[in-house]
Amino acid sequence: MSNYTYKKADIKDLDMLVKTRIEVLRAANKLSEDTDMKEVGIVSRLYYEKSLWDGSHTAYLVFDGDKFIGAGGISYYSVMPTYHNPTGRKAYIMNMYTSPEYRRQGVASATLDLLVEDAVNKGINEITLEATECGRPLYEKYGFIQAESEMTLIRN
Repeated sequence: MSNYTYKKADIKDLDMLVKTRIEVLRAANKLSEDTDMKEVGIVSRLYYEKSLWDGSHTAYLVFDGDKFIGAGGISYYSVMPTYHNPTGRKAYIMNMYTSPEYRRQGVASATLDLLVEDAVNKGINEITLEATECGRPLYEKYGFIQAESEMTLIRN
């Protein structure tokens, strides 16, 4: 994991987590700095407050000295048990981010290792994510495969 510091976030990191979430959303959605993200920030703060407290989310913040350079999170949830997943417990990786000048140096891979290890330690064997074009090669190399059986309905 090189000389970078990988810090498991806790409630004291709330401001950094929310700031990082906004930064990730701006980058992933190609949003300008003047796009209003106030509501997303408020709701993200509420999400982190609850999920860090109840254990339904684990996040890592990555630093080079005092400089923030990356992040990643994993959310835990339950669905009805199935034959292939008798516990019904699942995990969803999100908020993966590495500062552009630190990309291709193993930061995201090491963060992903920590998140997957967290899920495995919780007995979860089904982990999903949505990949950006930039992140897809990392996830494919890691062993993630494109899901073909799921469908999504988005209602506005």
